[in-house]
Amino acid sequence: MAELFAYTDGACSGNPGPGGWGVLLQAKEGESVVKERTLNGGEAQTTNNRMELLAAINALESLSRPSAITVVTDSAYVKNGVTGWIHGWKRNGWKTSTKKPVKNAELWRRLDAAQARHRVSWEWVKGHAGHPENERADELAREGMAPYKAG
Repeated sequence: MAELFAYTDGACSGNPGPGGWGVLLQAKEGESVVKERTLNGGEAQTTNNRMELLAAINALESLSRPSAITVVTDSAYVKNGVTGWIHGWKRNGWKTSTKKPVKNAELWRRLDAAQARHRVSWEWVKGHAGHPENERADELAREGMAPYKAG
């Protein structure tokens, strides 16, 4: 049976500024890719963290049925948030440990709901370090941002 992977990335020109997100979905049998799909999008005025979150959200929301999937991200913010911080935020009514509202709470809620349908493993990889699938996700994020950049 094929294993499912989502390689996700976000990009922003200025922070805030125009941004994009990209997803490379792959079904693999061993080292062989048996199926591949790409997704991307963007916004005119956003932040890098929002784009990283939207990449992961869209990867999970795009799956038509509950699946076991490994999400590979170069965002420590997304990985640490979804595997650790989110539990405390939910307990504290979406407030941080310093009682401030969680930034991007609506996206964190959406990610939490999206991952609840699946069996998700989260992996972090160093960005811009020659990881081929991460580089492809970065290209997709930049393509998603392109319509929102002036010039």
